[in-house]
Amino acid sequence: MLSAILNAFRVPDLRKKILFTLSIIALYRLGSFITVPGIPANQLIGAFQAAGDNAALLFLNLFSGNALAKFSVLSLGIMPYITASIIMQLMQGVIPTLQRWAREGETGQKKITQITRYLTLGLGLINAIGYLLLFQNQYGVRLSPLVPEMLTSAIIVFTLVAGVAFIMWMGELITQRGIGNGMSLIIFANIVAGFPSAIWQSAQTQSPFMTGTIIVVVLLVIPGIVLIERAQRRIPVNYAKRIQGRRVMGGTSTYIPLKVNGAGVIPIIFASALLYFPMQLAAFFDVTWLKSLADALTSGSWINWILNAGLIIFFCFFYTSMVFNPNDTADNLRKQGGFIPGVRPGINTVQYIKNVLNRITLPGGFYIAAIAVLPSIIFTFTGDSLITAFGGTSILIMVGVALDTMSKLESQLKMYHYEGFFR
Repeated sequence: MLSAILNAFRVPDLRKKILFTLSIIALYRLGSFITVPGIPANQLIGAFQAAGDNAALLFLNLFSGNALAKFSVLSLGIMPYITASIIMQLMQGVIPTLQRWAREGETGQKKITQITRYLTLGLGLINAIGYLLLFQNQYGVRLSPLVPEMLTSAIIVFTLVAGVAFIMWMGELITQRGIGNGMSLIIFANIVAGFPSAIWQSAQTQSPFMTGTIIVVVLLVIPGIVLIERAQRRIPVNYAKRIQGRRVMGGTSTYIPLKVNGAGVIPIIFASALLYFPMQLAAFFDVTWLKSLADALTSGSWINWILNAGLIIFFCFFYTSMVFNPNDTADNLRKQGGFIPGVRPGINTVQYIKNVLNRITLPGGFYIAAIAVLPSIIFTFTGDSLITAFGGTSILIMVGVALDTMSKLESQLKMYHYEGFFR
């Protein structure tokens, strides 16, 4: 791997892309330390100490790179853009106009991207108001008395929404001019940024044996996650021979790769969004039963664990069915003269692919649910913040982003006749 990285820096074009990507990530990390105007820093520290047992805030703070704890201009992080992208992807399955745009190639994709940007800003506005009310009503944060409260609140909300737009711009810059997917790399940087403070805090509050055990367990789990993330169920496909003039076409064999974890971390994000939605409502409406419901769904309890696992498994099936259509796959095989050995073309092929997809999605769903829920259970009994930083969701995202980025870098290395990362 070290030689592959050195080879990447030997290529001027790749070197520029890598340095550009690192520069944008450094700029993003710098912005996470700039606090929004109007909120005293000592009150924020006290508020997060009071919210130390709130799993929802810890999760959101992790994905913002500890920016939420500082209430910085980038406190909302990348989550509004991710949520907007997921919503647009789901809407493509039910709105004919979006389906048509998705088939139009680059022109249609530009329209979808533009709508995603506006939707991101709308979600960012809702989240900004929700966070402000949450910190004011539930954790007692008071705004600066030097400026009227309404004006200060408006400035804070505007600053947070502007931060969302800035993050979105930086992510798109990395995707266009850097290496890998910009939004994914920003999440990766946020998670990695929390490791040093989590290790230090764990060493101060827990025994060295506990801290070392967690780190060793994580290092042992990573190869297993890599193995499952790259695992595939390959459906063999044969193509019939065709004669066009003097040329013989087809007669080859290939396969349809179906990943065991075809949904990635999307089910975890969906489940978290549903479970944390009552917390957002509780910030807007001061209702006792709503606050109790939000606490029950977001705190470390058996209700949260069962609902979270069930929703993750459900969304694994739901999202996989949205992104992979067996009917389209079977139709494309028929048009290209391909067939699955032992399976008749048409409805039989569709049903065969569905059965295979269901059989591999179920264990994939249990795998993702275990990755997401088990660290939460362990954190409830130990209270070690290192488990939150090194939790299953964090490691799953990091491994997925690292594999994706390395694959893209490897493909570019091979263009220059260098060996890649994977051999």
